[in-house]
Amino acid sequence: MAAGQAVSVKLSGPARLALGLAGLVLFFGVWEAAVQSGLLPSGMVPAPSSLGPAWLDEVRGGFWQQAILDSLNHYLLGLLIGSVLGAGLGILCGMLGLLDSLLEGVVRLLRPVPGLAWVPFAILWFGLSTAGATFVIAISVFWINFYAAHSAVRGVDPELYELASAFGHGSFFGRLVKIVLPASAPGIMAGLRTGLGQGWMSVVAAELFGVPGIGARMMQASSLLATDVVVVYMLTMAMLYAITDFLFGFVRKWVLRWQP
Repeated sequence: MAAGQAVSVKLSGPARLALGLAGLVLFFGVWEAAVQSGLLPSGMVPAPSSLGPAWLDEVRGGFWQQAILDSLNHYLLGLLIGSVLGAGLGILCGMLGLLDSLLEGVVRLLRPVPGLAWVPFAILWFGLSTAGATFVIAISVFWINFYAAHSAVRGVDPELYELASAFGHGSFFGRLVKIVLPASAPGIMAGLRTGLGQGWMSVVAAELFGVPGIGARMMQASSLLATDVVVVYMLTMAMLYAITDFLFGFVRKWVLRWQP
């Protein structure tokens, strides 16, 4: 073997899972040791051993369950609205050059604006309600799905359009159903999957103005310097993302079942 040549080892599923669990154990072990040794101040960074009791207190008080239900309410609705509108407009712009050129300036203007910047408008337009949180999440998810769908449609082989026309599917809806959607489905699904995570990252920003949920509970805990409770809800969001991503895997597999 030549010097410096990389060695690639293909691991089985169980081996990867075992290594992943070992990495987590090592991470939390180092974290615990750093807090217990005083390397990290316990008042600023909670020890992992304190997270279990803090979580149990939240569960017994009913705060944890209610926060999850509240956040899921506007997360799922915002995810649905942002994904459908973003992917839909991305597909249309990818197919229709005139519409794409017409909206190019608007897209370049609004795309760099972060979801957090829309919070003041959400308060003005919707008040302190879940509709405002839904709006912020939808905006955050919208652009990811727009660009994913737009790029996927633009990447479709032009020769497929000629083939569709030859078989009598040259109309807009014929090309959409027979060519665009099947050919761009992998890219669109990748955008939807990325949007799942972006939606959870937007939950805290969406709840900054007092809308009940995980983000609001984190803000309350941080104001009381209850860092252990803050970390509990951080891990809760990570868990919820893992669950939604896992479930989406089945949806993606069904949609792309035609792939080898």
